[in-house]
Amino acid sequence: MLGGTEFVGRAISAAAVARGWQVTVFHRGNHTPPDGVTALHGDRGAAAGLEALAAERAGEWDAVVDTWSGAPSAVRDTARLLAGRAGTYAYVSSRSVYAYPAAYGLDEHGPVVAGSADDTGSEDYATAKRGGELAAVDAFGDRALLIRAGLILGPYENIGRLPWWLGRIARGGPVLAPGPREMALQYVDVRDLAEWTLDALEAGRGGAFNLVSEIGHATMGELLESCVRVTGSDAELRWTAPAEVLAAGIEPWTELPVWLAPGELRDAIYGADVAKALATGLRCRPVGETVADTWSWLRSIGGTAPQRPDRPVVGLPEEKEAAVLG
Repeated sequence: MLGGTEFVGRAISAAAVARGWQVTVFHRGNHTPPDGVTALHGDRGAAAGLEALAAERAGEWDAVVDTWSGAPSAVRDTARLLAGRAGTYAYVSSRSVYAYPAAYGLDEHGPVVAGSADDTGSEDYATAKRGGELAAVDAFGDRALLIRAGLILGPYENIGRLPWWLGRIARGGPVLAPGPREMALQYVDVRDLAEWTLDALEAGRGGAFNLVSEIGHATMGELLESCVRVTGSDAELRWTAPAEVLAAGIEPWTELPVWLAPGELRDAIYGADVAKALATGLRCRPVGETVADTWSWLRSIGGTAPQRPDRPVVGLPEEKEAAVLG
């Protein structure tokens, strides 16, 4: 496991240990890895950052999982190093690699952005992820598994989307709820992503897979109403039309996490064809379970979620919400 101490990598590492797998986590040492793993330390962004992994004593592996979202050259260097010492290379990519706007119902054969495995920059997320895909395929060929995830929610989330909603709703009172209530969401619980990934590795799968739930697995209403229920707050959801939300200058996705106004961006993010993942065993738990478990984790750490330094802080300023609610 390259990484494996924060969100997606942690979930995959923990699930693998729970299956009785022997897991080695290669990371910088900034966070505590899950119990039961062997840790190797190194910084993939440094010149000699792979020394611990390159050492002959480090070993060989049946599979590698890589969640890297920075410069593709780091994926290139690691994949080349491990090509003769590992079976399958699973790269956790993103549906952002599809050329924008991705059509509603797009499957894995849709057009993708340009990218390069030799790119040493990571300013553009989509091209960086595509470059990482190319690096994995270059080194492992059809043994490269490309996991094109969409919105990922669940315990240990360090982006802040579901934690923000839980925190806001826990404070109670009138809450700006962006409509329509029936808006279909498409996401994956990080633990369901982890289980599918391990199943795919065990089966020796390769190629690209869109990895999110079916369209409409949950709605915006079900997500927020689950937040009200698990927090036990007196929050009153005030459903507000998209036009009114936008007229107030509120930014979808960032200021109101998870929510998107009708249009091509919503179609692109919440309109993936996931038949291939479902046919290979993807199972998605109910939204209420994801919300409840995230709230339990959040409370266990004092109520404030960790924040990735390379991602913007999400959430709606109180004054903006108050202005819309009157």
